[in-house]
Amino acid sequence: GGHNGIPGIFQYYKTLGNPQIASITEFFRANLEAKITAVADVVEAMTSHRPYRPGLGLTEALAEIERGRGSIYDATVVDACLCLFRERNFSF
Repeated sequence: GGHNGIPGIFQYYKTLGNPQIASITEFFRANLEAKITAVADVVEAMTSHRPYRPGLGLTEALAEIERGRGSIYDATVVDACLCLFRERNFSF
């Protein structure tokens, strides 16, 4: 139930063949993917060992995205990432 929301409305118009609505759907999908990728990339880059420096650790990476929450990084995406690592013990 209730999880279709706005994307469901866009999908409805898309099936009617409205190209403007279809492009809006693709915009929202691409925009969300970009926001998730930005946060994931920072966490991965900061925790990974590089030839010029050791990995900075997960604690520092999560602190960085938390500092940028709502300004540099999307707040909802940051919250989801923090929840995965801090509350659900996600690791990679």
